[in-house]
Amino acid sequence: MVMKFSGTASYVASEDLTVAVNAAIGLERPLLIKGEPGTGKTVLAEEVAASFRAPLFLWHIKSTTKAQQGLYEYDAVARLRDSQLGDERVNDISNYISKGKLWEAFISKERPILLIDEIDKADIEFPNDLLLELDRMEFYVYETQQTVTAKRRPIVMITSNNEKELPDAFLRRCFFHYIKFPEKETMREIVDVHFPNIQKRLVNEALRIFYELREVPGLKKKPSTSELIDWLKLLLVEEIPAEILRSKDSQSAIPLLHGALIKNEQDVHLLERLAFLHRQENT
Repeated sequence: MVMKFSGTASYVASEDLTVAVNAAIGLERPLLIKGEPGTGKTVLAEEVAASFRAPLFLWHIKSTTKAQQGLYEYDAVARLRDSQLGDERVNDISNYISKGKLWEAFISKERPILLIDEIDKADIEFPNDLLLELDRMEFYVYETQQTVTAKRRPIVMITSNNEKELPDAFLRRCFFHYIKFPEKETMREIVDVHFPNIQKRLVNEALRIFYELREVPGLKKKPSTSELIDWLKLLLVEEIPAEILRSKDSQSAIPLLHGALIKNEQDVHLLERLAFLHRQENT
């Protein structure tokens, strides 16, 4: 049966995104998803897994992560210590091998989703070190002299926040998709998924403020989709009506409960300066 993704009840997927997901599945190539933080790249893999009822293996990359950790790790120090203590476990070297996320995905009985999350956090050689394993869907374990081969080829999804360039050799093996920041109407659909009973006037006012804030020149960090959802949740908890939101916005460039949207002091100071200049012009 051909696997086709078309979004889920809890995830609004644009047509070009569903086309990219299904093309990568059909080509059996990793899907490389780029986009600014908070655009739903990681959530996409979770929703694809939910849509296909497939097991999901998440490998979150850090700056110190090495490609080998995705395959397996051998604890030679623990084995040496146990041998000194006369522990019988030393006779079986597999006792000291920890399976990585690729290994877990390769031995999955059902076709899994493998997410390599934020690959651009690792060093430049990290993607190249995985080329052979992702191409052949197998790797060799030197300590036990065994080859681990994927039972079912995983659907590999890789996310990047575009913090650094990825090697050309790695890019050639991927199907690429850039998630554009949602336009206002798409964002309205996303909000409806999260808050089906929210007042339309509040949504209209919140979206107006949110998109105007993203357009402020010189903003160090633009608020993301996830931050908009958090902000709306706060507005609902505090029972802030659209009228209060509008009147507050007309008096200040800084939105009500701005801590959910603005995450650094430089941007707060920038908005305060803009508000001051605006008041000066109107006096």
